[in-house]
Amino acid sequence: MTLELSVAQLNFTVGDMAGNAQKIMDAARRAYAKGARLLLTPELSICGYAAEDLFLRASFISACEQALDTIRQSLADLKGMHVVVGHPSGHDERTRSVAVSLRLNMASVLCEGKVVASYAKRELPNYQVFDERRYFKPGKQPCVFEVQGVKVGLLICEDAWFEQPAADLKAAGAQLLAVINASPFHMGKAQEREHQMRVRCLATGLPLVYAHLVGGQDEVVFEGRSFALEATGELAGRAQGFVEADFHVSVPSVDGQAVLQAATVPLQTELAEVWDALVLGVRDYLGKNRFPGALIGLSGGIDSAVVLAIAVDALGPQNVRCVMMPSPYTADISLTDARDMAQRMGVRYDEKSIVPMFDAFLQTLETDFAGMPLDATEENIQARVRGTLLMALSNKLGAIVLTTGNKSEMATGYCTLYGDMAGGFAVIKDVAKTLVYQLAEWRNQHDPYGRGASPIPERIITRPPSAELRPDQTDQDSLPPYEVLDAILACYMEQDQSAQDIVNAGFSLTDVEKVTRLIRVNEYKRRQAPIGIRITHRGFGKDWRYPITSHFRS
Repeated sequence: MTLELSVAQLNFTVGDMAGNAQKIMDAARRAYAKGARLLLTPELSICGYAAEDLFLRASFISACEQALDTIRQSLADLKGMHVVVGHPSGHDERTRSVAVSLRLNMASVLCEGKVVASYAKRELPNYQVFDERRYFKPGKQPCVFEVQGVKVGLLICEDAWFEQPAADLKAAGAQLLAVINASPFHMGKAQEREHQMRVRCLATGLPLVYAHLVGGQDEVVFEGRSFALEATGELAGRAQGFVEADFHVSVPSVDGQAVLQAATVPLQTELAEVWDALVLGVRDYLGKNRFPGALIGLSGGIDSAVVLAIAVDALGPQNVRCVMMPSPYTADISLTDARDMAQRMGVRYDEKSIVPMFDAFLQTLETDFAGMPLDATEENIQARVRGTLLMALSNKLGAIVLTTGNKSEMATGYCTLYGDMAGGFAVIKDVAKTLVYQLAEWRNQHDPYGRGASPIPERIITRPPSAELRPDQTDQDSLPPYEVLDAILACYMEQDQSAQDIVNAGFSLTDVEKVTRLIRVNEYKRRQAPIGIRITHRGFGKDWRYPITSHFRS
């Protein structure tokens, strides 16, 4: 007999228990109609991942339990169908007026109206964006259940990265490992996951099915790409990334050994997957938070150009509006290029000069600034005038302002509080400047969403970057070349190398001291920046938690 199983690679919304439950029930019936008798849903599929401090509310846990019961009853008529559902469970006990969490990150196996097995996650991650020890206590027991003669061992995400949970399943008689997951995307993570699961297969001699979540949740993105591995670690199949999918796996038995058969979608290039992650992050942040559209301050520069292309791919041109706000220092070619790109993308485009408002500010402050040279103060006034205009349009129209600052700027403070940092969502906050250029060139060569080829005028890519806040300004007037800056940033911020280690690697002491100092002193700015999409293994968000006030110097 061949076991047919399906992975419900679905996009859930945190807190929408009724909607999530309906998605699971619909997926179960689709799978059953195609002959499947086992359906795997992702980790915490009932409530979405991650619900953060909602896990601490008793009413939230109760709503999850009610949704699980709804699924159990609704699918009772599907004879022999086993549905694995991820959900939180448990309660608080008070000891000496202190609440002690007894909650578990659970998976329940539903069949014919009953909970026939259950499992509590044993390994709770507490690094990078994860805080699971804040909410859950670890489980202790393995879980093996049988479907059509195949003994299935259940694991939840982090469990599969450790040897013991899978070894315990092998000892308990498991013939197939089923791993349900909510593992955030970052560059290179897909290969890392498949490698680690291959290690698990080789250690246990068991095949493995990896069921993964898809969708955006605040700053993190889950890319799907569920997969199946043979007991030898060889790839048996892989689902498409960044979209919902019913990933079907056949599990025939050959000489008493479960083998796996499934369709395979190739892995994407790194630039393609980053683009898809950014598009999905924008679409889900605006969609799940019910924003009617997006506003972008279009400058004629590379950053706003890339953000515009991402926004149009995510939302469609009818839901994106651009505003060009020239100052006394805006080059004519910036106006030309901004108009060109807006036309290529088919979005509404307006020009609103900030010169009268800028002059009014200077006139008001004339007495206070008398005798003082022009400096960053006047530059920042221009940025803040633009931020005020964009936020006024946002308030009146309901559309969210997408900021255009990149990771290199966020790191070094090359951005203006209440100016170009003003907005609701920072699309390329975790994209270094050098990667911004690579993405622009990639998008000009590809049209993954049918929005039009070559959306970014070539001159935007080739001209030197400039904030255009003073005459003949370029970014490199005050920053090292971006190739140098981004390399130092990666070493110091993403890899935790010391300044001396970076110097020893061949970078100049002057550049290293400048960049690391700028990273330190601009923490206060980053705390006030909007959240943005995480695409590296360490972004300026949940996995960067440094004090603003600190005298430590490495």
